[in-house]
Amino acid sequence: MTHLKDCTCNNSRGTLKPMPANSSDDNRTVSVFASKLTPAADICVGMTILSVVLLSILGNGLVLVICYRRRKKMVGSELLCVNLAVVDFLCCICFYPLSIVSSFHHTWLGENITCVYYGLGCFIFGLCSMFTITAISISRYLKTCYTVWLEGANVQRACCSIWLVATVWSSFPLFGWGEYVPEPYGLSCTIAWKGYHTSAKDAFYVICSFACFTLVPVLLIVVSQCQIIYKVSRFSYLLSARGIRNNLRHTEKRLSMMFFCISLGFVIAWAPYAVVSFLFIFHKDNWYMAPEGFVFPALFAKSSHIYNPFIYFYFNKTFQQELRCLFITLWPRLGGNRVGIHLATGHHTPYPIHIQLQERGCAKKKKKSLSQDKSQSRTKSKGKAEHTSSNRFSCRQVYACWESTSNDARSVLVNQPSKSSLPVSI
Repeated sequence: MTHLKDCTCNNSRGTLKPMPANSSDDNRTVSVFASKLTPAADICVGMTILSVVLLSILGNGLVLVICYRRRKKMVGSELLCVNLAVVDFLCCICFYPLSIVSSFHHTWLGENITCVYYGLGCFIFGLCSMFTITAISISRYLKTCYTVWLEGANVQRACCSIWLVATVWSSFPLFGWGEYVPEPYGLSCTIAWKGYHTSAKDAFYVICSFACFTLVPVLLIVVSQCQIIYKVSRFSYLLSARGIRNNLRHTEKRLSMMFFCISLGFVIAWAPYAVVSFLFIFHKDNWYMAPEGFVFPALFAKSSHIYNPFIYFYFNKTFQQELRCLFITLWPRLGGNRVGIHLATGHHTPYPIHIQLQERGCAKKKKKSLSQDKSQSRTKSKGKAEHTSSNRFSCRQVYACWESTSNDARSVLVNQPSKSSLPVSI
């Protein structure tokens, strides 16, 4: 329990002046923008936020690159995931570096101007994340329970509305409704939750921010996700009871689990910070919790920028294929090589069996062109490439490793499946 009484406000709105704090140890002036943590704790906080920034930029950057590569094939819920990745990516680039540098300097740099900039930006992006996940949950609920599909144009309007509402509501403190102030530990800025006791306007803004823009979205997320899980589980149980396997339903179940994990992770990450802020609203005194008690919920909430890409890549096989294809495009050696065994069909062929070394690479052709290439490759000579992989990969011959000249060699592989090439990855 620590007594925090560091600042006072003058008549002009939002201007903070340092107030001397009397202490038995020293009588130094303590600014509200100074860190209330120890220097070692400040460095730990800075390194933690730096790790969050690097992981978020890497993961969400890959998500954005993959979504750009398949932008013509994306559906409504994937557009909302793109919006969520943009929010996490930009938030870590535009705002968190200021908190990192301030942690290493043991004080908030720029004071009031940067505090308003940081608080405004983080509140906008926080509301965008909340509204986007709510929109994802509602769209999945409509699709799963009522088979209502949201078209791309409607999803784009929803994304624009999310950004508009978040920006307008976050701008109210700039006009006297609420205020952006440093958090109790001094290395971050947020809404003045204690403004509930300042004026009627501040009280209205704080209560609406917490109720309408936190509790209501969380309730919609929880209720819709529970309905989705119940519907999918019940339908899967009915199919399994009748001995029916439905691959489409299996895919739908994986997608439902993916969005459920995204929603649940976001709620869990922000729940401690929401509880601490809620307690801070109605507490009149300047003390009830040590500054360290605010640090851990804030850092835990920032972790919500990290795990979404991992959830995408774990549950979505399309993302896995696109990521593998992207890596092979950047580093072709990751694709590996393949050994193909080609069986000739003619009786008077001088080389009945050909073993060829083939290089595996990413293919960007359409299905029609691939099928044409496959049909043409059967009639070409042994020096031409044969397409023996799936639609996502193609193989080209590097050179012939071994050829049999014996007509009896065909009997070695006579019982093999009727394929022109039997590739083996090496």
